[in-house]
Amino acid sequence: MLNVSDLHVAYGQSEVLHGLNFSVKPNEIVAIMGRNGMGKTTLMKSLIGIAPSSRGSVAVAGQELAGLKSHQRVARGIAYVPQGRMIFSTMTVRENIETGLSASKERTVPSDIYDLFPVLLEMKSRRGGNLSGGQQQQLAMARALVSRPKVLLLDEPTEGIQPSIIRDMARTLKRIRDERGLSILVSEQVLSFALDIADRVLVIENGEIVREDARADVDEAAVSRFLSV
Repeated sequence: MLNVSDLHVAYGQSEVLHGLNFSVKPNEIVAIMGRNGMGKTTLMKSLIGIAPSSRGSVAVAGQELAGLKSHQRVARGIAYVPQGRMIFSTMTVRENIETGLSASKERTVPSDIYDLFPVLLEMKSRRGGNLSGGQQQQLAMARALVSRPKVLLLDEPTEGIQPSIIRDMARTLKRIRDERGLSILVSEQVLSFALDIADRVLVIENGEIVREDARADVDEAAVSRFLSV
């Protein structure tokens, strides 16, 4: 569903990603892990078109995305939940979700979005800035999902979230994958969360993928060494 081939991304003369190659199958959750500064967020920004690639291919369902602007990539089936959530704090919950409808044929928030995130239905008239960190993360995910993507990108979704909410988030992501047939790529530093949700785990170090394991084959101690400061 998502295929990345020989992806190079640079900021000026400094190359950050050095020819990444990986794929995410239909109905698969892949976690990409690594310390801060290893290239996870740059990868996510490149996939959605915020950070331009200098070389390589990004395809969703066989359609090439390289060279397309972010809104065009959303229309092709990719959605992005950025690190820090980036919700509109002065807009209501409902208004925040509606900003994601621009790439959809629908004009009102579908009820199945609120089925996934019941707390957002209760709070749909509340300002986004008044929600807790976990509720804002759900709001950002709901905003991404209304575009009916084929591939969902989540950048550090557990950042600043309390453990009980992280467990709920894991259940919701697996439900989204199962009910919607989505492919999900998650960048993450919390190994327990990644192992809870992922079918495969990739490790990125200095802009290169240095490990790739199926969930059942993950060597937790080896992966943890790439996450420790």
